Amino acid sequence: MKLDRILWGIILLFVGLVLLLENFNVIEFYWRNVWGFWPIFLIIAGINILFNKNKTQVGNMISIGVLVITLGFLFYRGQQPPEHRGWFGGRFEKDINIDIDDEVDDTAHMERLSFTEPFHPDSSKKVVLNISGGGTSFKLDGPTDSLIDAVVEKSRGTFTLQKEFVNSVQELTFKMQEKKGKWNMGDGGNDVDFKLNTQPEWEVNMNMGAGEVDFDLSAYKIRTFKFEGGAAALDIKMGDLLPIADVVVKTGVADVKIKVPTATGCRIKSSTGLSAKDFTGFTKLKDGSYETPNYAGSTKKIFITLDGGLSNFEVSRY
Repeated sequence: MKLDRILWGIILLFVGLVLLLENFNVIEFYWRNVWGFWPIFLIIAGINILFNKNKTQVGNMISIGVLVITLGFLFYRGQQPPEHRGWFGGRFEKDINIDIDDEVDDTAHMERLSFTEPFHPDSSKKVVLNISGGGTSFKLDGPTDSLIDAVVEKSRGTFTLQKEFVNSVQELTFKMQEKKGKWNMGDGGNDVDFKLNTQPEWEVNMNMGAGEVDFDLSAYKIRTFKFEGGAAALDIKMGDLLPIADVVVKTGVADVKIKVPTATGCRIKSSTGLSAKDFTGFTKLKDGSYETPNYAGSTKKIFITLDGGLSNFEVSRY
């Protein structure tokens, strides 16, 4: 068997084992703690090339050994509670045996920004909110009298909030752009706290690479929530203020948790590859979709579409 297939097999077994242990509440794994160490896999690839030029058995054993040690470290690191909400750049814990002579203040290089857009009832009945940004933690922090408020604690990148009207619908675009030049792993992540007005009907579109999203949408009229991300942690709570709501999630490697009201009928369609699925309270149908027992008779419905390669999907009712 080719060494490359063995290495990928070990990686897939590692990710699957972590997701399984999380599902059974054996461990609490913080994926944000390990994404910052992705250059390690470049080192492993380099070792594989150096020691396996002649395809020797010793070289194979060295490559496998380095990978196993690396995954062991990531397994340990992933179980350490994160020091802040940001995904990248957290300091090493003291028990990893790294001595730091001068203690560094993580917040010393953070910059605080504020964005706001006023609420006009006549022109804000339906609003589209587009959000994009990598290495960022997004949180919905309650209602506001404005249309939207955003507070950013940033250590890198540039944030903008733009407004335009598309077919008489107000569209807001909150965007983060990376700084040009070399990125330092010690730069840290960004935190964004949103506040939204509860009166409009919202369509939320999120597009991000690595990051974290924690949105309690139960108090808002959410017609559509679309999320597309790579390595992400997504936790959303839907409400029942509209007759129909659509949730569309497309991820690479992610931890996705969606909560829906018990009184609302819900249907799930999933194309999840090797992903783990936990749809408690749902019934699996012959076509592979899932429904709540009250789906047919419910006057309010939520449609969920999930697409992920190697993720953990959990949909629960509250």
